[in-house]
Amino acid sequence: MRRYENMRIMTRIYLLLLLAPPLLFAAPAVPLPRVERGSLIFDNIPEPTAGLSDKLDAYLNARQATPLGFSPKGQLLISTRFGDVDQLHLVERPAGERRQLTFLREPITQAAFSPDPGRSAYVYLKDVGGNENAQLYYQRMGEPAAKLLTDGKSLNGGPVWSNTGREVAFFSTARDGVSYDIDIVDPEAGSLPRLAITGDGAAWYPLDWSPDDRKLLVLKYLSVSEAYLYVVDLGSGQKREVEPAPGKVGIAGAKFSRDGQGVYLISDRDGEFAQLRYVNLFTGDKTVISARLSWDIEELAISRDGHYLAYVSNEAGIDKLNVLDLRAHQDLTPPKLPAAGLIGSLSFDAEGNRLAFGFAAANRPRDAYVLDIAANRLEAWTHSEAGPVNLAKFVTPRVTQFPTFDRSDGRERQIPAYVYEPATPGAHPVLIVLHGGPESQFRPGFDPWLQYVVNELGLAVVAPNVRGSSGYGKSYLALDNGMLREDAVKDVGALLVWLRLQSAYDPKNVVVAGSSYGGYLALAALVNFSERLRGGIDESGFADFISFLSKTAPYRQNQRRAEYGDERDPDTRAFLRRISPLTNAERISRPLLIVHGKNDPRVPLDEAEQIVNRVRSKGGDVWYLQAGDEGHGFRKKPNRDAYYRTFAQFLMSVSK
Repeated sequence: MRRYENMRIMTRIYLLLLLAPPLLFAAPAVPLPRVERGSLIFDNIPEPTAGLSDKLDAYLNARQATPLGFSPKGQLLISTRFGDVDQLHLVERPAGERRQLTFLREPITQAAFSPDPGRSAYVYLKDVGGNENAQLYYQRMGEPAAKLLTDGKSLNGGPVWSNTGREVAFFSTARDGVSYDIDIVDPEAGSLPRLAITGDGAAWYPLDWSPDDRKLLVLKYLSVSEAYLYVVDLGSGQKREVEPAPGKVGIAGAKFSRDGQGVYLISDRDGEFAQLRYVNLFTGDKTVISARLSWDIEELAISRDGHYLAYVSNEAGIDKLNVLDLRAHQDLTPPKLPAAGLIGSLSFDAEGNRLAFGFAAANRPRDAYVLDIAANRLEAWTHSEAGPVNLAKFVTPRVTQFPTFDRSDGRERQIPAYVYEPATPGAHPVLIVLHGGPESQFRPGFDPWLQYVVNELGLAVVAPNVRGSSGYGKSYLALDNGMLREDAVKDVGALLVWLRLQSAYDPKNVVVAGSSYGGYLALAALVNFSERLRGGIDESGFADFISFLSKTAPYRQNQRRAEYGDERDPDTRAFLRRISPLTNAERISRPLLIVHGKNDPRVPLDEAEQIVNRVRSKGGDVWYLQAGDEGHGFRKKPNRDAYYRTFAQFLMSVSK
């Protein structure tokens, strides 16, 4: 009975939060002038506090390294920053000197060497100003200029080299600007890419070439919970679906077996979590390789000789590296990593003896590690600098849960959250951080900005994985779809209730922040719970579902409609209009910081401009930072630094 009484009390508290009238705006302060500094526009943003940059810059000077694969000679290609943006570098050996390969103004984070040792060349992707219309370039080692392989204006990505290293398959919107077709090009032939697979309004991705290079393994992606895997014969064009299912299935990746007899795939078929499966293409026999794990499998890689298979399991937000000897049918036990953290970017060398991957933890920048499988030896090939800060002070977040408004299996539903707490005692002010996606998950990676907030500003950081987050099963993932959207906002309200009941936090000093979908959630929280908040930060978020869905890049519209609902349906349109922050802007009674890139194709700039103008028209206090050379998120260091300085100043301003 006590449990049900607690639930009734919590429900009453939540309703009070939801129904309490918003505070009236104070008389608006005189707006500050609009200031342009390079590509940045500071609108109603005060000058930085004296001395603010010194400590913050120390944290923001950290850099990280991501492995992108081996060259045929056994060198490791990485992406890291020396200057303002990430560029390509080559590393010859563990802790070896970095040799910079690209010197461009835009960041380069995707590249791959041709497996052909006679070519000594690689491809990479580059867009302009964050517009995401990435072009594919071919660069031979030792030559001064790269060769443009695509049309210079469409969206291109996902390059996969053939086994001979002569051709590259990639997706492209060049044909109609909407469909993800799959094209193939021989960079040395001098001919235009040829159309291999015609998209049908969905997103088609090349995943792997068969060992004889006659077939492609391709993914037709409709949403995180619906995808279809095909083997395509490049000679006849015939498509054959791999493991057809009676219902919708989410597929996260796949590779051919090296004998060409089957396919390894990551699929949530027949269960809550994405599992690693093997399907024999000739007999139809199926094996669930990761059956012992009740967690999502995130990524896989297979050695070129077919000896080893590596995959990553996401276990409550922490990654585990799994290595399987396919010949001996035996699980291997790789050396223990330096800390609990995140693993990604798996790739084997040409001989299949070494596995490269990226690893990061809350107190360790991401670096490139290489596992020598035969020797079972793990070595760091890069040692990224964290800047002039003491990593021993970096806080490792703890995992907790809080009850929300509804029930699951007859019990109060629990929402998982990561909590970073300052070392100092007291009731701490709180920054709530809401992740994007929404099909994503807050993970405890290396984030010097959050460490600055905790260690220097003295705030506790609470990062909930509200319903709709990945990593907790496909049922949890679907709890916010369509007409259930407001339930995710209620989870934020439940977090505010929980914070009031914890002596470690100051419930009168809470700020909410989010990026992309998290930006929408931050705005929605301000609409519904302004009286319980000090302010909010929306970075690259959308304010109106209708304008967002109708104006996001055409190649993204169907994917987003699968998540949020189709705004062209009258009933759905009315619902989305009703819950949009723009519709309810007069209920935002706390200061607001809006941050957006001018070239954002996912969430167009108009989403930021609308909410800025609407809240200001109601007498609200809005700081507005715009970057003219960024898209969805800030990728260039000077812009990121300006954003975080403004963020820090905003936090100090609303906490007075």
